[in-house]
Amino acid sequence: MFLFLTVLQAIVAAALVGVILMQRSEGGGLGIGGSPSGMLSARGAADFLTRSTKWLAVLFVVLSIVLAAVAVESTGGDTIESTLDRTITPIQQDDPLAPVTDGAAAPADQSVPSDDPLADIAE
Repeated sequence: MFLFLTVLQAIVAAALVGVILMQRSEGGGLGIGGSPSGMLSARGAADFLTRSTKWLAVLFVVLSIVLAAVAVESTGGDTIESTLDRTITPIQQDDPLAPVTDGAAAPADQSVPSDDPLADIAE
């Protein structure tokens, strides 16, 4: 549901940008020729674009509110989970800025392996 509303929000936003860019800055609309009355006149096109802009903007705001409500419902921020295992001792790291005396670095202190999958990466 959230993904569908997000895609719909993107489509409405793109349509809103397109409708706004088609309008003339003076409010004259598209300015296409045609019959003096009806939808294809400059006045009819301007009225259509103005109404379209209004309804797309209303739809954009409503979708934003609905998406915020759905996001709050789906996250369930009522509980705080702490999954950190604080019993693991930290691995001793060599100081990379320490001066090298004999040209060879001292071997790192090997600690007892743990169940932590990230402990192997730090070595």
